[in-house]
Amino acid sequence: MWHLVQVKRNDPEGKAYLQLLAQQKAEHAWTVVSDEGNDLCIDSSTDGFAENGYLEGALLLAELTTSRQVQRVQDATPWILELIEQYLGAGVSPALLQEEVQRAEQWRQSLTLKSQELQRRALEMEARREQIQELEENLKQEKEKLEALAAQFKSNINGSEDQST
Repeated sequence: MWHLVQVKRNDPEGKAYLQLLAQQKAEHAWTVVSDEGNDLCIDSSTDGFAENGYLEGALLLAELTTSRQVQRVQDATPWILELIEQYLGAGVSPALLQEEVQRAEQWRQSLTLKSQELQRRALEMEARREQIQELEENLKQEKEKLEALAAQFKSNINGSEDQST
């Protein structure tokens, strides 16, 4: 994983002391390392360090192993200039990024509210559908009762007519 480091001190004995400034989390995601005591001591013969003779204060990109051993270093200047060109040259500022984050958050909240509203409406429609089915069933039963009463009434009328003749 890559880290942005700064050369703190170069000893004549061949040791270099680097301070960790930032750490790469993903391809385009970095985080600032704020903890004190994140200094590294490396052998000046480390790949990329010895041939360049970096001075105190130089910013470097260092590739570290999981055990925090420096595998190689390179000058951070081209990387920093690329960041400036890609982001700051295009007018991408921290304020603009913050506005975009806020806009995305508002959009997410709006979608969440709309989703909740749709779910509420779906539940209401389901409840209404169940009420309608219940009413239809009640009407069907009432119709059957009325038809039975009508048939009984008709048979009573027909029975009365038969007795009167």
